Order: sequence, then structure tokens, then C-alpha cells
Amino acid sequence: MKKFWRSLEASPIARTVLIGLGVLLIAASPIVGPIPGPGGIIVFAAGLTLVLKYSGWAKRLYVRFKRKHPKKGEWTDWGLRRRSALRRHARRGEANPRQQLADD
Repeated sequence: MKKFWRSLEASPIARTVLIGLGVLLIAASPIVGPIPGPGGIIVFAAGLTLVLKYSGWAKRLYVRFKRKHPKKGEWTDWGLRRRSALRRHARRGEANPRQQLADD
């Protein structure tokens, strides 16, 4: 099953479709927002995750955002469950960032 997903991710057509789906989800989040519950936030986060995972320009923009706003970048990493953030904090010798953010 992993081979299938890796081959799918390597396909430029599939990457384009996934980026398009992410943009569509981001665009749909204000429409879903008025529905009771946290639906708009979840739809926006799912779209953002797809765009960040498969788009180079979005990754560069995200890195710029994190450099300018480090605290917001930590929250974004926590929300996206990024393993790179956990490795970075482990290298610095800091406590688990998810636990730190929960304590704040």
C-alpha cells in the first residue's frame, strides 16, 4: 500500500490534483464556517496540509512565515503534526513542543 501512495505522490498529475483539491478546500472553508461546530477550521487545515505537502512555493512561503512569526510557526507545526518540528526541538534539547504549547 505504501508503494502505491509513493508512486502516486511522484506523479506530477496527481500532485497537481492534490494541490487543486487543497486550494478548493481552503476556498470552501468560509462557506462551511457558518455551520455549527469547528467545520470551517478543519476544512481549512486539511486544505492547507495538502497544499503545503505537495507545493514547493507554498513550502517556501511557509518557511518565510515561520521566520517572521516563530511563535505562530510553532502553533502551525503543532497543528499540522510536523515531525520536522519535533526533530528540531529535540536537537535544541527542549521539551516536547506539543506539551509546551498545551501548558501555555
